[in-house]
Amino acid sequence: MKKVSILLLVVVLSFSTVLAACSAENTASENGSQMDGKENEGQTSESQDGDQSTYEENSSENETAGDMPEYATIAGATSGGTFFLLANAFAQLLNENIPGISASAESTPGSPVILELLNNGDGELGIAQAGVADEAYHGKGQFEGNPFENISQVTYLYPNVMQMVVRKDAGVESVADLEGKTVAVGASGSATELNSKDLITAAGIDYPDGITAEYTSETQSVDLLRNRQADAANMIASLGSASMLDIMSTGDFEILPIEPEIVEILQSEVNPAYYEFTIPADTYPNQTEPVQTFAVANWLHARADVSEDFVYETLSILYDNLDFMIETHQVTENIKLEDALNGQTIPLHPGALKFYEENGIEVNQ
Repeated sequence: MKKVSILLLVVVLSFSTVLAACSAENTASENGSQMDGKENEGQTSESQDGDQSTYEENSSENETAGDMPEYATIAGATSGGTFFLLANAFAQLLNENIPGISASAESTPGSPVILELLNNGDGELGIAQAGVADEAYHGKGQFEGNPFENISQVTYLYPNVMQMVVRKDAGVESVADLEGKTVAVGASGSATELNSKDLITAAGIDYPDGITAEYTSETQSVDLLRNRQADAANMIASLGSASMLDIMSTGDFEILPIEPEIVEILQSEVNPAYYEFTIPADTYPNQTEPVQTFAVANWLHARADVSEDFVYETLSILYDNLDFMIETHQVTENIKLEDALNGQTIPLHPGALKFYEENGIEVNQ
């Protein structure tokens, strides 16, 4: 009996030892798992940072395979302007319709900088004048010797209409009369300034020496006119812009007509993107007659190496949500699929080409 008791005691002690060993092993395993989890957590965070860095540095390599970008920058012009307002609207549409994307608008001085951002890989989409895109892509004008080969066009948006506003008592009845006058030509290096330069040069006036140039934003140009510190101001924009309605409501200003021969010079010798345009009567207060001028197309542009799927999806979303765009700004009433290629000046993005071909739009690429 005593031997049996001793035997039982040995068995119990052995079993307890086994249980203790198993418990210690499990505890070590759990601690190891927790430690692994902490290490993996740190590795995950580092990996996310690395992915962001990889996207920024190698987005073209990744996206040409058809990937959607994780981040999308839509470049507009100055804050409060139509370009920037539409860039925000595009960002909102992309965020609501493309899972996982983070889209945002970026303010810039204007078309030249917008196209430069795209060309350098610092943006995915941008709204810019087609005429500036033509010069940038082909390395002409201010882009002489530095062609932007990484830009492409996506869709026509609306016309940018030349509206050269002059004081009624400034003695300016033609473009040639601007010689020697103080003219607000737009922000330095902006598309507005480029348009001013083209117009004034086409009239045979040296630029900028033949005038007193004021390099101003749209708001500053209005202030100069109101304060009689400028005789004229380039207010190129979509029809019905707030600044134009404001300045024309005073009755002290008028829109300078642009002679057809000037427009012809612009088209044939400066940039084929310019075309004749008539501002209908009563577009603005105190403007009872139509005004002959010119316009240039505004387009949505894309970085050429952004993925085909992304641009295709962007167009699908845009044309499925035109009501939203019109609520954002009435100028988007000009966006119509049948007019999508109006004023094209550089090659379409492959994603845009695919979209138009599938929707029956004839493309001459």
